[in-house]
Amino acid sequence: MARILIHSLIFKPDGVSTAYLYADLVGELKKHGHKICVLTTTPHFNIVQEQIAQQPLRKRWGGLFYESIFLDDIKVYHIRMKKSKRMLIRVIDFVWFHMFALLMGCCIGKYDIVLSPSPPLTIGVISYLLGKIKGAKAIYNVQEIYPDFAIKQGAIKNKRIISLLHSIERSIYNNSAAVVTIDTKFEEIVAPRIKDSSKLHVIPNFVDTNLYVPLPRVNAFSTIHGLDDKFVVGYAGNIGHAQDWQPIIAAAKALRDLPIRFLIVGDGVKKDWVKTQIEEHHLQNVLLLDYQPREMMPVINASMDIHTIVMSPSSSKEGFPSKIYTIMSSAKSAIVVTEASSPLGDLMRKSEYGKLVSPGDTEAYIKSIAEASQQKEWLIADGEKGREFILKNFSKEAIGEKYNNLVTGLLN
Repeated sequence: MARILIHSLIFKPDGVSTAYLYADLVGELKKHGHKICVLTTTPHFNIVQEQIAQQPLRKRWGGLFYESIFLDDIKVYHIRMKKSKRMLIRVIDFVWFHMFALLMGCCIGKYDIVLSPSPPLTIGVISYLLGKIKGAKAIYNVQEIYPDFAIKQGAIKNKRIISLLHSIERSIYNNSAAVVTIDTKFEEIVAPRIKDSSKLHVIPNFVDTNLYVPLPRVNAFSTIHGLDDKFVVGYAGNIGHAQDWQPIIAAAKALRDLPIRFLIVGDGVKKDWVKTQIEEHHLQNVLLLDYQPREMMPVINASMDIHTIVMSPSSSKEGFPSKIYTIMSSAKSAIVVTEASSPLGDLMRKSEYGKLVSPGDTEAYIKSIAEASQQKEWLIADGEKGREFILKNFSKEAIGEKYNNLVTGLLN
């Protein structure tokens, strides 16, 4: 049995994929007998009142931080953070989170392991310091490769800052007891930056295969939104810079006279742009909905005939959309735009699943959608193939076992 501190920017009751992922991982580690506490922020990414009601936050130290209980006995410490589009406010909040996390991490008792997912990159620095102070082993989980991801997005351009961030990145890799990447393609990028290759492990993300199950295509959600008699191409998740929204808008314009509907569900920094495009081009064949609770996602997934993920060329190799696991677990096919050599492209090749389109080939993307609308039997077979692949390789039980083995191996 190990005492584990989960140090994450996001955790439940925040309603975003990383929060759900790490909540499920905590549940699996608890099943293995580990004692766990969590150090995170207050809900700010997707605030879901129903989830907050189930996991209420209690004010501590006059509101300097909050405390909640997860899975009956796991203490979760929340440092105040608010969602903001202003860069200065976000930087101040990150600095505050790091400083206060270091202080709190020194005060919340003994632990043997500090497990931290990126982003942000700098969370690895705080986790390493906490490990040194508390005599614990730090595990850095690379969910996205920073600073590469931010550089290719154009968010960071100053050469001195880039050099500094790469130095921090290498320091985190080399000072952590273990570095976990979620994909072999990520491993290939990280490997040259770490001196001791034995520290590097590949443990993919996972999906709750009991939550994301095949459900009827026609259901209450599809009926309410008038989707029952349409061929539905859908995306559900963060509407951000990691995706390229131009091809989806182009496809909606090109296919507007066919019985095809585009369903986009979620929130994010690009949502206003998508909404503006829908209005300017009078795209009545596009339905844009706000973020929906996780519990609704299985039926939303079922309401789509085929899903789509269009990765931005600047993010395809440094990021991996874990939503592909939930799509496959729901026995749904997908049209994916990404490079064949990217982590997502590699997954599709290994699983022989879905339709892969090269970035920049909008005509091929539109053609793939039109063809898919006439391939009902293939869609069913491809979805079933995807679910079978997930059950064999990416169930939360299987991945929880890998993390348990990593933790016990570090302490033996």
